[in-house]
Amino acid sequence: MECVELRNFFTIAQFIKSRCAQGLKAGAPANFKNYVFFEVEILDPKSKAQLCFLDKVEPNATIGEIKRQLHKLYPKWYPSRQALKLHPEGKALNDEDILEDLPVGTTATIFLQDLGPQLSWTMVFLVESIGPLFIYLLFFYRVPYIYSPEFSYSRSPHAIVRLACVCHSLHYIKRLMETIFVHRFSRGTLALQNIALNCVYYWGFAAWLAYYINHPLYTTPTYGKLQIYFALLLFLICECGNLSINLTLNHLRCNGSRPRQIPYPNKNPFTWLFFFVSCPNYTYEVGAWLSFTVMTQCVPVALFTFIGFVQMSIWAHGKHKSYLKEFKDYPELRSAIVPLLL
Repeated sequence: MECVELRNFFTIAQFIKSRCAQGLKAGAPANFKNYVFFEVEILDPKSKAQLCFLDKVEPNATIGEIKRQLHKLYPKWYPSRQALKLHPEGKALNDEDILEDLPVGTTATIFLQDLGPQLSWTMVFLVESIGPLFIYLLFFYRVPYIYSPEFSYSRSPHAIVRLACVCHSLHYIKRLMETIFVHRFSRGTLALQNIALNCVYYWGFAAWLAYYINHPLYTTPTYGKLQIYFALLLFLICECGNLSINLTLNHLRCNGSRPRQIPYPNKNPFTWLFFFVSCPNYTYEVGAWLSFTVMTQCVPVALFTFIGFVQMSIWAHGKHKSYLKEFKDYPELRSAIVPLLL
């Protein structure tokens, strides 16, 4: 009786073993024996010293995944602070780049550049916008030590000065609201030192133009109310247009910072500028500052508008090229920022 039970147990064990072997064989990849893992050596670009060595890295691992593995070993270097390069002076690799597609062997040597402390773009926009909003008000209310003592806490008798304050404040309040509720940012960040430079630019220009517009000796525009109200109308149109474009872009499907849809105009007339330019948000932004220049007839505002136009043209051309590269059926009639010209 015991021999029969042992024989049955041996038969069942053999059956289970054969079925498990068949299951493993069926589930294993055909090239399992040829599957090769990568080894990633991360070096300091200056001293060439080894910072870490990652063993058994999947061939289809992305640079973003390697950054996250490095972050686990060195919490100081969070992913947005890292720039991984194949050469010390080379271009930083994209997070989407796949390891096996790079010109490296199974033992890859990558150099790490520390980008320094970073802030999110949401925080960058908030800091850039809050400063000019409050700085302008300091000059508008003529706090002490800005102008002569007899003008402290006084008001300008010109209505255009009060109107300019309302328009300037409206612009930056709108920008703050868009940053919080409308704009969608990729995982990108900006270095802390660059944020300081941006603040010097925005805050410094806000103080400069506010000083002259609210100055006790400020003179009103040459053509009076006609010039002021025409510029005001243009300013409001451009502000509404900029908001409409930002709302439209908010509804586009995106993969991080890369567009997955071509932006097209809709029933909102302010979006019809999409027929002619790729970045109408920049077109409206320049238009708003140009109208503010005409409204106030102030040289510092004109200079701020010109510099902003140059910078936004560079951004618009970069965005326009990315659209052309991403979409083969992209509308040929569109320019970057100025319809039919630029």
